[in-house]
Amino acid sequence: MSKFGQIGAALYRGDVSIDFVKRRNTWYLISLAIVLVALGGLFFRGLNYGIEFRGGVEFQAQISNPSDKVEDVTNAVTGTGIEAAQSPVVVASNNDSIRVQTEPLSLDEINIITEALTAEGSTEVSTSSIGPTWGEAIAKKALTGLIVFVILVVIFIWAYFREWRMSAAAIVALGHDLLITVGVYALTGFEVTPATVTGFLTILGFSLYDTVVVFDKVRENTRNITASTRRTYAESANLALNQTLVRSINTSIAALLPVGAILYVGVFQLGSGPLKDLALALFVGMAAGAYSSIFIATPLLAQLKMREPAMQAQAKRVYARRGATGRMVVGETAEATREEERGEDEVALETPEKRPPAARTATKVARPMSSSASKRAQPQRKSRSKRGKR
Repeated sequence: MSKFGQIGAALYRGDVSIDFVKRRNTWYLISLAIVLVALGGLFFRGLNYGIEFRGGVEFQAQISNPSDKVEDVTNAVTGTGIEAAQSPVVVASNNDSIRVQTEPLSLDEINIITEALTAEGSTEVSTSSIGPTWGEAIAKKALTGLIVFVILVVIFIWAYFREWRMSAAAIVALGHDLLITVGVYALTGFEVTPATVTGFLTILGFSLYDTVVVFDKVRENTRNITASTRRTYAESANLALNQTLVRSINTSIAALLPVGAILYVGVFQLGSGPLKDLALALFVGMAAGAYSSIFIATPLLAQLKMREPAMQAQAKRVYARRGATGRMVVGETAEATREEERGEDEVALETPEKRPPAARTATKVARPMSSSASKRAQPQRKSRSKRGKR
């Protein structure tokens, strides 16, 4: 078994444990700092909405060495003197084309800019005009989809786990992932396009999937927790995190590698386009989702559950059983937990008084000989070679 596999097995058995739940305040502070930076980017820089949302005209010009012609094309567009084209967005799309975006233009103004691009060496220029009403409709549909998704998430988690605290923790983790992803878009200046909206909705599903897997293990570990005196709810939830930690890491890496490759191709090979917009949202959202399912959702769930009177009473019994320290020793968990899970009736059979007759007979200890019996001559066994001879 590899070293990483051995670590995973030790985490699953409880021989090695990372106390995620106890350090929840640290994770909360880290997340709060990241979220504040994201909100600062939204407040001071704002989102760079694509032409699909703000409306305008997009020119796609075929030109050689587009990366070297960005400045020349920008000067040519602004040099037309058209007021709506004084702040164009000029981006090299790929190896043989360049994209120019302006505010809404009239037909004559479009023709003037097309002639300016042709004068710079463009062999073919295509234009597309988009009205702002279309972008508003897209934004409204995206917001509607987000609200419906959140409502369905709450209903699904409550119906599956029968626990509103899990729904609350999952929603907080989803909001955490969305804010971080939107903040990254604001800080980097990437355009927000319909492909970006698609990426946002996709990362919600990924984040929810990772959280539900961890919660399912939490539910398994905390079944009949009120009758147990081995671990508190928080400790059982922390064990579930450790048991699913390797799976979460492997799943996240397996998902991030191809998305990272798509992001690299979209940014450095193809330039601006829907592939880059989709890949950035997926990459940031998946990374944030893996983080939130481990460091936010489950610690928050444990914190909410430990406020229940039943969980507090159960924790007191656990601490009383452990003695003065009230602490669980890492490494005792594997064998001790299996012993407890056998139940009181089965453990009671381990005592000689309550064993069944067959078990008592099988383990009966031989009595010592009396002094008189020990002086008697004992029959001698003949060797196998002398048997049968007279």
